[in-house]
Amino acid sequence: MKKILAILLALAMFATVFAGCNTKKPSTDDPGATAAPGSETTEDGSTPLVVGYSNFSSKFSPFFSETAYDQDVWALTSVSLLGNDRLGAIVEKGVTVEKIPYNGTDYEYPGMSDLTITTNDDGTVDYDFVLREGVKFSDGEDLTVDDVIFTMYVYADPTYDGSTTFFALPIKGMEEYRSGMDTLLNLIFEAGKDNTDFTYFTEEEQTAFWEKYDKATLDLAQEIVDYCVANGYADEGDVSGAAGAWGFEVAEGGTVEDFAAALTEAYGSDVAGMINTENAGSSVEDLFPDLGDYSGKGIKTGDSAANIEGIKKTGDNSLRISLTKVDATAIYQFAIPIAPMHYYGDKAKFDYDNNQFGFDKGDLSTVRAKTTQPLGAGPYKFVKFENGVVSFEANESYFLGAPKTKNVQFLETNDTDKLNGVITGTVDITDPSYSMDTVKAIKEANGNDSVDGDKITTSTVDNLGYGYLGISAKAVNVGGDIASDASKNLRKAFATVFAVYRDVTVDSYYGEAAEVINYPISNTSWAAPQKTDADYAIAFSKDVDGNEIYTSDMDADAKTAAALKAALGYFEKAGYTVADGKVTAAPEGAKLEYEVWIPADGNGDHPSFMMLNLASDALKTIGITLTVKDLANSADLWTGIEADSVPMWCAAWGASLDPDMYQVYYSGVESGQDAGGSNYMYDIADPELDQLIMDARSSLDQAFRKQTYKACLDLIVDWAVEVPVYQRQNAIIFSTERVNIATVLPDITTYYGWLNGIQDVELNAK
Repeated sequence: MKKILAILLALAMFATVFAGCNTKKPSTDDPGATAAPGSETTEDGSTPLVVGYSNFSSKFSPFFSETAYDQDVWALTSVSLLGNDRLGAIVEKGVTVEKIPYNGTDYEYPGMSDLTITTNDDGTVDYDFVLREGVKFSDGEDLTVDDVIFTMYVYADPTYDGSTTFFALPIKGMEEYRSGMDTLLNLIFEAGKDNTDFTYFTEEEQTAFWEKYDKATLDLAQEIVDYCVANGYADEGDVSGAAGAWGFEVAEGGTVEDFAAALTEAYGSDVAGMINTENAGSSVEDLFPDLGDYSGKGIKTGDSAANIEGIKKTGDNSLRISLTKVDATAIYQFAIPIAPMHYYGDKAKFDYDNNQFGFDKGDLSTVRAKTTQPLGAGPYKFVKFENGVVSFEANESYFLGAPKTKNVQFLETNDTDKLNGVITGTVDITDPSYSMDTVKAIKEANGNDSVDGDKITTSTVDNLGYGYLGISAKAVNVGGDIASDASKNLRKAFATVFAVYRDVTVDSYYGEAAEVINYPISNTSWAAPQKTDADYAIAFSKDVDGNEIYTSDMDADAKTAAALKAALGYFEKAGYTVADGKVTAAPEGAKLEYEVWIPADGNGDHPSFMMLNLASDALKTIGITLTVKDLANSADLWTGIEADSVPMWCAAWGASLDPDMYQVYYSGVESGQDAGGSNYMYDIADPELDQLIMDARSSLDQAFRKQTYKACLDLIVDWAVEVPVYQRQNAIIFSTERVNIATVLPDITTYYGWLNGIQDVELNAK
């Protein structure tokens, strides 16, 4: 999703492959270029295993990758400090290798370390790691604890600006280490254009920066205006209207320069954040190509700690990470890739006893220089990326043994071509969108009315995420009070009508490839309520008095009638005038007409499209107009949400291994600050919800966390800002003709994909 605020914490784990809900940045390479198909041989004469992927963006770095597909590239070449099992739990004994049962079978998960966690009497927590011995990087160099420490110090550097938030963990001494240094970007910006103090930078650097910054913001403002005009959000020449549609205030008759000034006021020195968030076409590289020269250069401004006290080398093969307090998310963030210091850094600059960690503090230039060329201790070595093909060759020194297949290729493939690629032989393994049409096509290819056959073998797992309908509390409320009972009742009126059509909608689009869910959380999570739980409830199935809306003997028409009756009750309690089974007037701040946006390609191609149209027709019968806005360009949805102009919408969330809700629902009001945080999509402002989220983050007791998250989910449902719709399945399809299916990883799960066993995959002999 375009506007997600942070990459998921578990990306470093080599587990979830082909993450279907993640944003994919288009590659700059020619998608029509000729690529090596699976039937062709490589230079050494071997036949490669060809995997169909969506486009790459060439950021194949464990430090700076942005998309799920780029992450899979470096993950294939890397190993992580910690891994996870088939249920998504962290494997704490990767060296001693304890057997963990799943689906009636005991499995081993050999990894890089053994972990011991100690909670101390003073509330601090120690994580002790002992590394596996004898592991080598693919270039033959030994993997040591120094490489782990180097990797951690890169993530902790004051100039690190990648997506990993390791530096935000409460590691003892982290803040002291990161203080006393700032980036050249921040220093120049804070000094201002009229600065005459050149203690930390030169006048020439200052002048050059402001010229580039002013041009970048002006170009961005103009691009937004052009976009708004082209898409009907503003009239030609109406900068004020365009800025308003984008969520900024510019006086009537204002200029593009005024709009640029508003952008500057909103974002300050966060140029990358401004361009990425307010993006209307061009990237950071397009608008400010030299930004890294400023954001990536650290300048010493005062005293700081020479090391991070909480990262200690405790032996030739061990280290300890000490946290100042309990943080339930920490263990997932310790699942970092182990990057070779001799490649990404400089061995000559590592002297642990003298506080040197493989690079100069504040200078990650050697790390950034390797962004497109990954290297690690994983099963394969990166060879090249050209003509839409990422090429790998086997790492003969891989700690689990040399891979059985010598060469692997990740081939850029349009989603519409993935299934056909397996059928025709240009692709061996891929991840087509798994809908009823896909299932039908697979069965036809196999000729046996099954998704497994002589042509194709299919593996399905629940997607790490879920589909939902969102309702903005800021846009759908009564009297401007988003938290009032009246406002919640208004949103529940709509939610009740949407919810009744979920079953028929999901079944018609996905068939058996998805199911309706009742809580705003993926069914794959250990925190998800189960149908067998005593307090499990069907979403929006009670009326305003708390009575059940439906009975077991109701048919579809009866359920619709019951839902509309319940909706009228909610509308009335929200302050609407209801007479003779119809809504006739709205209270102040509310309306009789609302819009719901859905990115269905302009032709209704979306899992929730039927639900919206059925709800629209039904609401019309009780006096409410719901207009369904089908967007041909999905980017328009995120633009509209950012501009607070979307009352309701349909989309899907991605998820992580840990169910932490901070990134989506925390508002900050619990701590006394103004409502904000990261739930700008829903605009919830609930101190009780905030406190529960923080309580769950502060415990390592999974039973307590699950109970607390259930309370969070109940509050979110009560706010009626999100209608859970579906949990879909992902499919990985294998060419039965070309891949030896017996060598594919058994019991593939959402959290443990086939790539975890790629070293054992063999192609069938020709």
